Amino acid sequence: MTHATLLSSDYSHYAARAAAAHPKLAVQVAELASAPLTRERIDARFDMLCAEAAGGASVPLTEEALKRALRRLRTEVFCAVMERDLAGEADVAEVTGAMTDLAETTIQRALAVLSAELEALFGEPRGPQGERLTLGVVGMGKLGGRELNVSSDIDLIFIYEEDGETAGGQRAAIATQDFFTRLGKRLIGALAEVTADGYVFRVDMRLRPNGDSGPLVCSLGMLEEYFYVQGREWERYAWIKGRLVSEATSEAARRLSKQLDAIVTPFVYRRYLDFGVISAIRALHLQIRQEAQRRASMRPDKADDIKLGRGGIREIEFSAQVFQLIRGGQDAGFRVRPTLAVLRHAATHGLIDTSVCVKLSQAYRFLRELEHRLQYRNDAQTHAMPVDPEDRAALARAMGCDDYSTLMARLDAHREFVEQQFDQIFADKVSGRDGCGAPEDGAAAWVWSSALSDDSAEDALRARIVELGIAEPGDLLARLRGVWQSSRYAGLAERSRQRFDIVAQRALEAARTLEPPERRGDTLARLFDLLEAVSRRGAYLALLTEYPQALHRVLSVLGASRWAAGYLIRHPQLLDELLDDEAINSPFDWSEFKRTLRLRLAAADGVEQQMDLLRHAHQAEVFRILLIDLAGKLSVEHVSDRLSELADAVLDVTLEAVWNQLPKRHREVPRFAVIAYGKLGGKELGYASDLDVIFLYDDPDDAAADIYSTYTRRLITWLTTATGAGTLFDIDLRLRPNGESGLLVTDLDAFRRYQLREGDAANTAWVWEHQALTRARYCAGDAQIGAQFEAIREQVLTTPRDAAQLAAEIVEMRERVIAGHPNHTTLFDLKHDRGGMVDIEFTVQYWVLLHAARDPELIRNTGNIALLREVSRLGLMSEAEAETVGAAYRTYRKLQHKLRLDGMEKARVEPALVATERDAVLGLWERVFGER
Repeated sequence: MTHATLLSSDYSHYAARAAAAHPKLAVQVAELASAPLTRERIDARFDMLCAEAAGGASVPLTEEALKRALRRLRTEVFCAVMERDLAGEADVAEVTGAMTDLAETTIQRALAVLSAELEALFGEPRGPQGERLTLGVVGMGKLGGRELNVSSDIDLIFIYEEDGETAGGQRAAIATQDFFTRLGKRLIGALAEVTADGYVFRVDMRLRPNGDSGPLVCSLGMLEEYFYVQGREWERYAWIKGRLVSEATSEAARRLSKQLDAIVTPFVYRRYLDFGVISAIRALHLQIRQEAQRRASMRPDKADDIKLGRGGIREIEFSAQVFQLIRGGQDAGFRVRPTLAVLRHAATHGLIDTSVCVKLSQAYRFLRELEHRLQYRNDAQTHAMPVDPEDRAALARAMGCDDYSTLMARLDAHREFVEQQFDQIFADKVSGRDGCGAPEDGAAAWVWSSALSDDSAEDALRARIVELGIAEPGDLLARLRGVWQSSRYAGLAERSRQRFDIVAQRALEAARTLEPPERRGDTLARLFDLLEAVSRRGAYLALLTEYPQALHRVLSVLGASRWAAGYLIRHPQLLDELLDDEAINSPFDWSEFKRTLRLRLAAADGVEQQMDLLRHAHQAEVFRILLIDLAGKLSVEHVSDRLSELADAVLDVTLEAVWNQLPKRHREVPRFAVIAYGKLGGKELGYASDLDVIFLYDDPDDAAADIYSTYTRRLITWLTTATGAGTLFDIDLRLRPNGESGLLVTDLDAFRRYQLREGDAANTAWVWEHQALTRARYCAGDAQIGAQFEAIREQVLTTPRDAAQLAAEIVEMRERVIAGHPNHTTLFDLKHDRGGMVDIEFTVQYWVLLHAARDPELIRNTGNIALLREVSRLGLMSEAEAETVGAAYRTYRKLQHKLRLDGMEKARVEPALVATERDAVLGLWERVFGER
């Protein structure tokens, strides 16, 4: 813009008055508005204004000259921002960014001048060790989030490191708290005092500890104690956006910033998923709404508030920040301050739909743009739509609308969408509108009550439990009494006990609907096991209270599987997964899973949190697979496929994370791979399976053996150590060359020599190791090593063998398996007994080792059922027999899977249940090996 008139004065009464009072303002604003107002341009303009106010660039700036320069700068920046905005040359981000830069410039430059004046009087402030101290100014709210509107006040908190004294100057030394209190008061005056030149920013200090009744400045120790003893939920919300806006380059400022972050982060962000915050934010929103309604009743002309009203700016902010408070402790990506950045991160992680994120972002930008135009009019901190016809028409034009009704139609559309999304997050789900509430006078409320501590109520309690649909009430009654009378329940905080009671009564009320009926008592007993496990973590009780549908899914999981119940009790953070319908129904995308997990690990605070994140990510996916499985949407084979793919993905990411933590790594990417054997190798992994793996490296570096040995030990630690989040995997390394006496990690060439019986005859693979190799595959790490391993595997499997000798060795190995897994019951062990799964697997392995040289299809690790079909094509068995034995193997796996989910350690059934299958397998074994 090269014009010297204020276009904005046509719309803004404030701009018109400022231009009339300062004839040169239009020229200066035009120059400033010719390009985006960056921090550098604002600082440069302030330097010029300071020189003018002081009477020269080298003349020290007095407090009065400082105030003049600050106010002139504010007027010019305000008008320049308005010029660019109304001309369509600046978006919301530029406007709020420029106003935030203005606030930071004025705070930092004012502090520099005022501190120098006070230090001349009292000396510089020093800590106990003589170190220089500085006043930290924390910007809260929109200043902290770099979202400052054009006529906003600024919420500040003043902090300093610790108590000490000043060094002394023209006057005697004073306490640092006294010094910083004086400095804080002068800063507030420099910014907020109304002079003939106006003001800079209204300053609000009410967010400091203890509000108006607290000291103006506080030490970090005082702040930490306040958070620990008195900090409330709404203050956690407020501190999300808190950040130092005073200068950050000095050593004292860097120390202060680091210590402040260490205090604030654990206060704001809990280490676990924190659903308890939902009710707190809902209550805060209700208070704000009620206050807005009270004001509206007193001033009807201010009733239509686009910030605090329904569907307004505050509801978008709350919708974003609830994700931060719930998840920020586990996902550092949520610890960003701008509202739109939070929404984008939530959408990236599937917590809101991408289209919802886009529409909320559009609504937010529209409302902020409208907010600025309301404030440009008279430089007033208003969010109320105008009632005057002239003001309405001017506002509509400024928003690019033909008339006010068109503007309102656009506004109402945005507000309606925001309101709907807000209600989905914050609607009062405890009301029982979804049919999940328990009647206050019903049987459930009667059972879960003080009657449990009254011995004379035994018969009445039994009758009420039967009324709830539980035919045999004795065991459940004993469990309920045990919980009611426990010290754990008695010691709960009042709020947690209320939530516990709500969930307990709802669960009892839901008993009539649980299937199958004979398991209702067991399901409820497991539910109370879970409640006891999470009772000290109010967030989990809050989740079950806030989301009754999650409670119903919990009951469904607990009733369907004893193993699932135990898994959920051990990992209660998985309760969150029960809310995510989209995650349960969405396809598995392991590339995206790894990408997201890598980002989360990169943002983690240290090794411990990285290990926890790996465990949480793995547990969440296992639980997702489990939920889909229990819903009947996955076959046993597909469950194993998904669990195996998940293990591959987690191993791949863990390899990278551990390597990046290794102090002596000699290359950016390790030449290292994980080879899977057993169930993982055959992609037949179960929920509780350990991982049979070996580790290979191929690296010519002289120190490679030592480096990869250290790396492997650390990798095993990462995978197997029990942290607060549990363990990641149980690892079995016995299949490595030379077994338990062998090295943890093997050079690729040494592995080749070992498998191919090259060199030392005492250091070569046994046939049973070649059996294991039929089910082995590369699963993670260096793909080139994986390809070389597959070449070695193929060479081993295609080595010519004597049929009789091979059969004898297979039979001998089978006898060892029988001896190692004795079954002294009358039940049939699906895996280890004769006629079971091992017989099928050993027969297939025999054929692979004997015939892979003439049929390459046998080399492929396609699973036992597919390999049986391939063998039938070779003429070694009929198609009918292949299908019969394959069906037996499938039946065994289904039964094994079901028994494992029921919590059975051994997969054993009544022999009559699988008599046909067993006979078919025994017949095959006898035909192939000549012995039954």
